[in-house]
Amino acid sequence: MSSDTPHGKPALELRDVSKQFGAFQALNGVCLRVEPGDSVLLYGPNGAGKTTLLRVLSTLARPSEGRVLYDGADVHANPAAAKAAIGFVSHTTFLYGELTARENLDFAGKLFGLGNLPQRIVSVLEIFHLRQRAETPVRELSRGYQQRVSLARAFLHDPQFLLLDEPFTGLDAASTESLQVLMQCLRAQGKALIFSTHDYEQGKAIARRLVAMEGGKVRYDGPIDSAPQIGVRS
Repeated sequence: MSSDTPHGKPALELRDVSKQFGAFQALNGVCLRVEPGDSVLLYGPNGAGKTTLLRVLSTLARPSEGRVLYDGADVHANPAAAKAAIGFVSHTTFLYGELTARENLDFAGKLFGLGNLPQRIVSVLEIFHLRQRAETPVRELSRGYQQRVSLARAFLHDPQFLLLDEPFTGLDAASTESLQVLMQCLRAQGKALIFSTHDYEQGKAIARRLVAMEGGKVRYDGPIDSAPQIGVRS
């Protein structure tokens, strides 16, 4: 059964999700619904569960308990549909070091079966200021440039949901500003954004909603402008 939003578009959802790594409880009964047009800052101290939550939402990690839903259906029952709707940037770039930036994008685009792929690649190379490094093997790029390639790949297939784990890592000032503007525009495009950053003020300038985590649990989920002090702890 579809679980459409009032706008008739599917949502991404966690229902009572827990995730354990051995004796460590990374997530504990998390419920979260991300709607089209949502702009969500995921915030909390190290070890709060932010990265694990994003990995579970992205389908890269299975929950130990609970369900992950896309459009009302379990994502693991139809992973292709969910993955096509999600763009994910992780601490790990998952790029192929021996391939150039352009080749990494071309490979990803072919996996998604994208039309107009050369034009799409040119567009994201321009957005993330990669044109001059497009033919450089990724292993020869700096961490900041690798982050740009990872971001370009996440945006390549025009996903409905952008899940970004510390997306500003390694970026210079110009790239950071460009990414901030891009993230601020996603809401107007009807896309959903959920991202983490250690810089609360930076996140507050982008997001309208705060999900504050601690100890694998959601401690606050609501408007960022009316968030309690838990939202500003580092």
